[in-house]
Parts: sequence; structure tokens; C-alpha cells
Amino acid sequence: MTVSDGLKNRVALITGIGSDKGIGFAAARILASRQARLAITDMTDRVHDCAKSLVAEAAEVKSYTADLADRVQVKQLVESVVKDFGRIDILVNCAGMVKAGEKFVEINMADLDPKKWDEDIAINLNTCFNATREVLPHMIKHYYGRIVNIASVTGPLVSNPGSAGYSAAKAAIVGMSRSLAIEVAKHNITVNNVAPGWIKTASSTEQELVGAQNTPMGRAGKPAEVGNLIAFLASDESSYITGQLIVIDGGNTIQEYKGPAEFYY
Repeated sequence: MTVSDGLKNRVALITGIGSDKGIGFAAARILASRQARLAITDMTDRVHDCAKSLVAEAAEVKSYTADLADRVQVKQLVESVVKDFGRIDILVNCAGMVKAGEKFVEINMADLDPKKWDEDIAINLNTCFNATREVLPHMIKHYYGRIVNIASVTGPLVSNPGSAGYSAAKAAIVGMSRSLAIEVAKHNITVNNVAPGWIKTASSTEQELVGAQNTPMGRAGKPAEVGNLIAFLASDESSYITGQLIVIDGGNTIQEYKGPAEFYY
């Protein structure tokens, strides 16, 4: 069996596709190339432009706008996808980081407005819970499911100053996933987490790109490299892997020294 066989005609709902340069879009393109049927969603109408790009590659794709922090909208989204496709086999929770049009702001906890904390949790944790909770009954009904959550190395393994809310949310996703993986294993549903490190996207900052240069591989990762891992976890080939956090960071978290290579290596 090839990876293509493990995805052919599977229905995948992928959240957080507002850019053609992000991890979500890269995953969608790879799943499409392996003959999956796609439902993609984002808060803004940019998701429809992303869908047009995927259609040009002969993928079967429908796009939907929804605020995944709003549980009513999430329920309506999932109902629409099931109506259009008949089922949902794969859920890729890629939504998070910040709202569209905003930049990530680092704020030390002593100065952190509780409203900003709640917003970080809503965007980075609740969106994942809301989508998963609505999709689960359909997967259980069909005795099949692959849930892939885009966590991060930030939170579960490392962190940065001013990132308390984001770190807490991403770590919580991993804990939630482990519990869920145990609950739904008997229904032929797997739940796994991908933890990217420095990945070059349209939203990468100068500091992040400098950090990427100091990884053992000396570069930032590509969205497609993360997309390939997502595609594997979404396929039948990963059927005995569940409850796991898989790091894709060019070896950054395993090295003790993270400064310029000329001073150590």
C-alpha cells in the first residue's frame, strides 16, 4: 500500500487556511495530491482564494468561513461539511496563533491583561477543542478518524518570554489529545500532535528567521516539510500511532547550545 492509497477519497477538514504560504495550505496541497477530498476553513474570505489555488491543481475542495472560537459557528461549519461531503475522516486543527490581520505581541505575565490571556486561550486552545468536539460524533459513527493537531515546540517543550498564553494553550492541546486518544482508540480514531519549530511562513519575524539559522540544520523548515508529516499522520499508514507529540524542528530542541555556530560547532 502506498501513502496515496491511504488518503484516496478521504474527506479532510483543515482549519486555519488563510494564506497560501502557511502550514495549513501546504498540508491541504499534499493531501489533495494524494487524492483526498478537502474542506478548508478560515475566519476570512481569503480561504476562498486558497480554495481556487487548490482547485487549479485538480483537487476536490470546498471552502468555508467560520470563527472557530464561536461554538455556534463551528457547529454550523461541521454540519455544512457533512452535508456537502457525507462524512469527515480527517481533521487537521491548524487554526491559531493570532487573529487575521494582527501580529503576535509578546507581553510578560506581570503586564498581561486577563482579557488578552483569555483571547490567547480561545484562539489557540478552544478553537481546537471546538472543532474536535463537533467532528468526533461523525468519526465515531463511521468507525474511522484521524485527528492531527498543530501544536508547537513552544509550550510542550520550550518557551519564550512574553508567551505565557500561547505556551499554555499549546501545552494544553497535547494533554487534551492524550486523554482523547485513549477515549477514542476503540473507535478506530487516532489523535496526534505535530510540534513545529522555526518554520518559514508569511508571518515569520526577523527574530524567528535568525533563530532558524542557529538550528543544527542551519535553516528554517518549509511548510511542505510539516505538511508531509501531517499527511502521514492523516493516512492509514499511521494506524498504530496515537496520543503522540512529534517534533519537526531541524534538531533545535535537542541541542543545548543555540547561539551562532562559529562560537561552538
